[in-house]
Amino acid sequence: MFVAYLTVTLLASTLNGSAAVANLIGHEYPKTEADRNQIPRSWVRPLGVLLGAGALGLLAGIVVPVVGTLAAAGLVLYFVGGLGAHVRAGNYRLGAWALFFLLALAALTVNLAYHPR
Repeated sequence: MFVAYLTVTLLASTLNGSAAVANLIGHEYPKTEADRNQIPRSWVRPLGVLLGAGALGLLAGIVVPVVGTLAAAGLVLYFVGGLGAHVRAGNYRLGAWALFFLLALAALTVNLAYHPR
């Protein structure tokens, strides 16, 4: 079980961390997605900070399990909000969203399974 937990956690952290970096450095992809979802471009960096906090929280959760659980739950909520933004804007290109959401959900699931309360 530890191998599954570690694999999913590292994968989710890496993917969300790279998305955070893309948002924070002003890469064109997050800006295009913000425009497509009718989100102000001024929100791109703060959203990147949230992604980065989630990625770092997942890593910290390896040492302090409750932090990982909260980070994974936060990422799930972040992507539920992202789905709302997509639907509100009429943007049904949900491939990338589904990948990120399912990975966050998997991270939460393995975290709860590996660290039962």
